[in-house]
Amino acid sequence: MQTAFMSLDLISVLVFLGGYILGSIPFGLLIAHAAGQGDIRAIGSGNIGATNVLRTGRKDLAIVTLLLDAAKAGVAVLVVTHLFNKELGLLAGGAALIGHCFPIWLKFRGGKGVATFFGFLFASAWQVGLIAGAVWLLSAFMTRMSSLSALLAAVAAPISAYFLGYKSAAIAALILSVVIFVRHRENIARILDGSESKIGKKGKSQTL
Repeated sequence: MQTAFMSLDLISVLVFLGGYILGSIPFGLLIAHAAGQGDIRAIGSGNIGATNVLRTGRKDLAIVTLLLDAAKAGVAVLVVTHLFNKELGLLAGGAALIGHCFPIWLKFRGGKGVATFFGFLFASAWQVGLIAGAVWLLSAFMTRMSSLSALLAAVAAPISAYFLGYKSAAIAALILSVVIFVRHRENIARILDGSESKIGKKGKSQTL
């Protein structure tokens, strides 16, 4: 029995590390550089997510970055769930988001994690992903603030997961929502003082 538990612990560690490494791949940085757009950390918010890639003027690159950043957690959840179980799948997806937000290769300065968070949600409980997405869209339509919309979606995700019966996903989503809030602390300060930029206007409100 002890050996079995030790094996499970080892698998959990390997799954977490694998998810983290996958999540820490800076797709936005790599794609923009490969397309001749230079280092996106030198423009806009200095972030590596899709919103900052969009500031290069290349919508195609931003869309590819968005999809790949979402796929980090989505692929991690689906593959590990298939190979082992749902709980380890959630662990892998969560680790991917942490890797995206705090990549060791970039001195732990990564993206805000929103696209990766949605990839996690749709792969682990697609109904929750739809609800969070609807919250984001409604908030974005009403407030024109991507960051506030992301924060509200992050709040909606664990609540909806809990009431839909996805207890493990709810706990994981709650933990990842805290990470989202930590990564948006500067945005929160600007929201509170009324200086946060709005969708369609220039600013440093990078959320993805």
